[in-house]
Amino acid sequence: MKRMFLLFSHNLTPLQKMDAKNSLHVENFVILPEYLQKLWSDIPAELSDLKEYLAPLKKYISKKAKANDVILVQGDFAGVYEMVSFIKSLGLKAVHSTTKREVSEVTDGDVVKKSSIFKHICYREY
Repeated sequence: MKRMFLLFSHNLTPLQKMDAKNSLHVENFVILPEYLQKLWSDIPAELSDLKEYLAPLKKYISKKAKANDVILVQGDFAGVYEMVSFIKSLGLKAVHSTTKREVSEVTDGDVVKKSSIFKHICYREY
């Protein structure tokens, strides 16, 4: 059974789930335990090196992920780099979701309101 581990700070959309099932043949989605989700979602900006900070997440992935699994990695740039490098060193596949952004602007007097809608397009391997 192929699984997708979610190193991701949002919930997957139905389109993202469907695409993972169809294009990557994922059968099950693995959400991080709450303490690891908090660790991933709240990477402290003041840390200059994330190796030690991300050690619990690396330990979890190395224990739980199997050869056929996929890891969706999106978030803090340095955290993503560190985790993707680690995931690849294990021989696992790391991916991210590509999106198309639709932007609209509404001008109300001196105020300009900008709204962005992101739509999943596909998964891309790192």
